[in-house]
Amino acid sequence: MRLNHRPAQPADIAAICRFPQGPDELFYMFPKASYPLTPAQLSEAIAQRSGSTVVEADDEVLGFANFYKAEHGGVCALGNGVVAPKARGRGVARYLVQCMIDKAREQFAAREVWVSCFNHNTAGLLLYPQLGFVPFGIEERQAPEGGRVALVQMRQVLCDPDKPLATPSPHLKHAHSADAAGR
Repeated sequence: MRLNHRPAQPADIAAICRFPQGPDELFYMFPKASYPLTPAQLSEAIAQRSGSTVVEADDEVLGFANFYKAEHGGVCALGNGVVAPKARGRGVARYLVQCMIDKAREQFAAREVWVSCFNHNTAGLLLYPQLGFVPFGIEERQAPEGGRVALVQMRQVLCDPDKPLATPSPHLKHAHSADAAGR
């Protein structure tokens, strides 16, 4: 499967809204939203955020993410990350997160990228450290059904504040596609 990424478009919203398969998955993706995710909820989030990006293969949207915080020269915080059910376990999330890291570096000159992951999101908790993220905090939050959950905060330092900014990842510097099998 050959993956590409591009800015999210209004025409992508309906497909992205079908990715969360239940209230728990929507909570991982977008804790403030109500299930089922509606185009209005997602459109509002996109309008308030930066860098909304989709991953696609064969002209089909398979993943989505953005930044809920994007400070030029500071921190970019990844949010609303989700992958289509049929594409899970096929390298889409890895490719999407790497695209967002590169976007933080290239468009925002970010020094750090942050991700937050709920304790029940095993796939995310296992993926992020493989991509260089290190836990730095845990916050207690309330799950939709009222129970306690832990929000694990992780960061990847892109460059030392006393050194020049790092260069983009070589695999995405000039190309906007990758072979998922190679990731």
